[in-house]
Amino acid sequence: MAHLRSRHRLALAVPVALSLTAALGLLPAAASAAPVTAPAARAAESGPNLAYVVNTRTDHRTIESVRREVTRNGGSVVAGYDRIGVIVAHSADPGFAARMRTVRGVDSAGATRTAPLSAAGTTDEGAVQVLSKAQVAKLAEAAAPGEEPLEADQWDLRAIGADKAARIDPGSRSVTVGVIDTGVDDTHPDIAPNFSASQSANCVSGRADTTYGAWRPVDANHYHGTHVAGEIAAARNGIGVAGVAPGVKVASITVAQPDATSLFYPESVVCAFVFAADHGIQITNNSYYVDPWMYNCMDNPDQRAIVDAVNRAQLYAQRKGTLNVASAGNSNDDLDAPSITDASSPDDSTATTRTVDPHKCFDVPTQLPGVVTVSAVGVNGVKSYYSSYGLGVIDVAGPGGDKYQIPDTPSKNGRILSTLPNGQYGFLQGTSMASPHVAAVAALLKSAHPHATPAQLLALLRAEADNPGCPSGPYDGDGDGVVDATCTGGKHVNGFYGHGVVDALRAVK
Repeated sequence: MAHLRSRHRLALAVPVALSLTAALGLLPAAASAAPVTAPAARAAESGPNLAYVVNTRTDHRTIESVRREVTRNGGSVVAGYDRIGVIVAHSADPGFAARMRTVRGVDSAGATRTAPLSAAGTTDEGAVQVLSKAQVAKLAEAAAPGEEPLEADQWDLRAIGADKAARIDPGSRSVTVGVIDTGVDDTHPDIAPNFSASQSANCVSGRADTTYGAWRPVDANHYHGTHVAGEIAAARNGIGVAGVAPGVKVASITVAQPDATSLFYPESVVCAFVFAADHGIQITNNSYYVDPWMYNCMDNPDQRAIVDAVNRAQLYAQRKGTLNVASAGNSNDDLDAPSITDASSPDDSTATTRTVDPHKCFDVPTQLPGVVTVSAVGVNGVKSYYSSYGLGVIDVAGPGGDKYQIPDTPSKNGRILSTLPNGQYGFLQGTSMASPHVAAVAALLKSAHPHATPAQLLALLRAEADNPGCPSGPYDGDGDGVVDATCTGGKHVNGFYGHGVVDALRAVK
């Protein structure tokens, strides 16, 4: 599970959004999300077969002309999203992207990967800890009357008042949170009552596959999305755990490659945002970064095209009324620093170490304009040791778990307990876990304010959050005696928590 938001994830605040808008130059209008195919052409066999995004002006004449140029230049069209001007193409010609950039009407074009397409990214920090049936039974003995069997171990619910909020308003069934991830096991007894099959799909290819069950994880190793879905909306049904918003619905939009890499490629994410927007999903959770680059630099034509394509899709979703929530990442990076080190990119081939400016090299989608960027805290309400941060970048924080912050619970486990495929339960930690807590609180707010726009929901999220302020002394998250990060800002807004840790109880009052 290499890139689930256990590694990093941050949303763009206003300064970054402005610089990104200026850098891209063009923010297209509306998006007709129905994928359109074009006849394939003979591709040059002089290089690996790669996937590309070609971003164009959105008028019909330009799009049709560019499609013809794709085939003429040795590519084949896989999908087209006309209203946002994004074409997904495959080509084995190593000069394909460079030639497409010279085509009239093309704003940017680039490869979405460095490894060839096979014949056939998340942010959890560390391995999943799966509970055995015996452990589940033992932990259930600690449940208080009226609690779910494993709720005693869900310190995260109590930390943000979600247990009390559920007694006031568990959320509306007219609100759906789309889990853009590795797939969701909708047969899990805690997820099945709140699952929306009609709003689910598989976008791995870059085109939405709505075949029944296509949204499910391919195997138990693709557990990340099921864990996230349970954190959001596990039903209060006397089984297992409870979600933060147990009355809302969840949908699954699968974007992770079905192999051991579980990579989240740009064309899959473009498809997911457009699908969510066109299927009435009000909130998306994005606990990953788009592969293969942890940070996409605007002076690199391939990486610039990736930012452009995904940004067009997520802006389209916002315009259609979807709030996008994303994890800030697990690298303990200061996203407002002059420079940071990226030693993991590209993650689909051979990574190299590079120094990047996070104001010009973006973690996608978390640093895109209007996306809610979420940092993680542990049971003590302090920034998790792994969580990335940054003044003006982090919007809010949520419980993501921290193995060094030990709760007074039956298991004494500082990670987050939630659902896993095949009816199982387990613990994970990461900004991957913090983001769904925020997405669920946003769902509660949307339930209470059904006409709120994404911008208004973001304002409400910030307003209900409780900010502990920067630590009074040096921050040593892992307790090794070395200062691990520096918090800047004040009591109301700072780099560790943004506007504060979300509060589900305040959201429903």
